[in-house]
Amino acid sequence: MPSPNDTQNDHKQGFLDHLDELRSRLIKSSLAVVFMGIFVFIFHQFVFDKIILSPRSPEFITNYLFCKFADLMQMPSICINNKPFDLISITMAGQFSMHIYTSLVGGLILAFPYVFMQIWLFVKPALHKNEKKYARSVIFYSSLLFFVGVLFGYYLILPLSIHFLGSYEVSSQIENQINIISYISTFLSVLLAGGVVFELPIVIYFLSKVGLMTPAFMRTYRKHAYILILIVAAIITPPDVFSQLLVTLPLAILYEISIGISGRIARKDAALLD
Repeated sequence: MPSPNDTQNDHKQGFLDHLDELRSRLIKSSLAVVFMGIFVFIFHQFVFDKIILSPRSPEFITNYLFCKFADLMQMPSICINNKPFDLISITMAGQFSMHIYTSLVGGLILAFPYVFMQIWLFVKPALHKNEKKYARSVIFYSSLLFFVGVLFGYYLILPLSIHFLGSYEVSSQIENQINIISYISTFLSVLLAGGVVFELPIVIYFLSKVGLMTPAFMRTYRKHAYILILIVAAIITPPDVFSQLLVTLPLAILYEISIGISGRIARKDAALLD
């Protein structure tokens, strides 16, 4: 018969094993982010000129379409970023620090599928056998939703934010001189916010699996959820109704999809109990 000391040592060993596993997953994830960050760092000319600085240009696809639509509807106020602003660096290490910062965040975005896979592999042993078979699909859909969110932020939220914040003035006597640090911080924040927000169905999936979320609860508090979605849209977009509605619509669709996901899980759990 095992002694209490043996049981305590087993629990301690199991806890240490989990810590060692977590450390291993974190190291692998960090190395992946650094590796992709180096890739971004090396090709900085393309990353900055063609990706980061492009949304403020009139030739950017979103800006071009908005201005074309403005000409068609005879509503010039809809045209965005038709006069690109200049960017300045006001500190000695400003451009270099932004180069490093952009490389790390860009590495995180590019390495997201691998990082999420490491997280999934860490929690996988705690799942049931019938849940483990969904590992690949969860990794695929979470990565897909993340990148769709990043692209949504890049092609819609970001141009609107740049136009509003870059052209806003409280007085004609004040000239906007946008610092590169401010611009890139806004750029990366919008991209990450878009990617994280679009993970809503995955979050609901896990919450439903552990019983913390049900389709009945989500339907009952649908109005409250829509108010929260409006608040989130107001936070990540410029403070105008048009931009908020453009962001609210896909978030509301994601919420309805999440209800369906939660309902499917609830039906499966009910079938297993029967």
